[in-house]
Amino acid sequence: MTSRAYAYYPGCSLHSTAKEYDVSARLVCEGLGIELYELDGWTCCGASSIHSASRLLSTALPARELQLAGRPGLPLAVACAMCYSRLKLAAHELSDGATKELVEEIVGGDLSGTVEVVHLLKVLDGEREAMPLKRSLSSLRVACYYGCLLVRPCGVLDFDDEENPQTMDRLIEALGARSIEWDFKTECCGASMPLSRPDIVLRLSYRILSQAKQLGADCIAVACPMCHSNLDTYQGKIRAKYKGNIELPVLYFTQLVGLALGFSPRQLLLNRHFTDPLPMLKARGLV
Repeated sequence: MTSRAYAYYPGCSLHSTAKEYDVSARLVCEGLGIELYELDGWTCCGASSIHSASRLLSTALPARELQLAGRPGLPLAVACAMCYSRLKLAAHELSDGATKELVEEIVGGDLSGTVEVVHLLKVLDGEREAMPLKRSLSSLRVACYYGCLLVRPCGVLDFDDEENPQTMDRLIEALGARSIEWDFKTECCGASMPLSRPDIVLRLSYRILSQAKQLGADCIAVACPMCHSNLDTYQGKIRAKYKGNIELPVLYFTQLVGLALGFSPRQLLLNRHFTDPLPMLKARGLV
C-alpha cells in the first residue's frame, strides 16, 4: 500500500441512487494513482435522519465504520457529505468516555483507536497542482455548492470556512473552469425532506438554482448525493411551481475532474442525470 492509499466508505447512496458519484470517484482516483480500499462489510451510517430518533444510535452506527476503518490503518476517505458529517460527529462524540463505553457495548468491540476521516474533495484538492489534465474546462462557469453538512458544525468537521468555503472552488479552477462568486454555496437545499415537506425542498432548491442561473453558471457542482437529488431531480416541479426557466445541470465535482482527466461522459455516467448536462457540455466544446 502506498502513502496515497485510503480506506473507502461509499455509503448507501453511492451504491444506489448516486452510482455516478461512486463510479466517477473511483475513475478519478485510479487516474491519479490514488488507491481506494472499500471497507469490508460496511453498513449504513444513519445519514441523514437517525440523529432525530436516537442520539446514541446516531453515534453507534458510524462508530462501527470507524472500527472497521481502523483495521487497515489507513485514513478513511468518504465521498458523501452526509456520511462524512455522521462519521466526524461520531468521532467527536466518542471523545466522551461514558459515550464511548456505551457505544463499545453496542458495536461489540474496542473503539480506542483513532481514524482520520477525510472527505474525498479534500483528497483531490491535495492533488490539484499535479493533475495530468487532458481537457481544459476553460469554457465552463461553475457554481460550487457545498451545502450544509460538509462545513457545519465547523468546530467538529473542520473542513473549511463555514460561510465561504474555497476547497471546491480551488479544485474547479485548477481544471481551467471559472468558479463564480455567489451567496448560496452553503445554503440548505431541503436535505432529506422531499417526501415529508416537498414544498420546502422546492422553495429552497429554487432559490439556489435561480441565483446560480442569474449569475451565469453553466452548471452546479456538488459533493453530496442528497443535494444532487434535490437540485437535479425536482427541476421540472420547480419550473411548474415558480414559472421560471430553471434548467441547470447539476454535476458531482468528481465528474468534472473526470472530464478534465480525459474520461468520456459515458464512463462518468453523465447520461444518468435528470437534467441532461450533455447539450450544455457540447455547446461549450467539452464533449
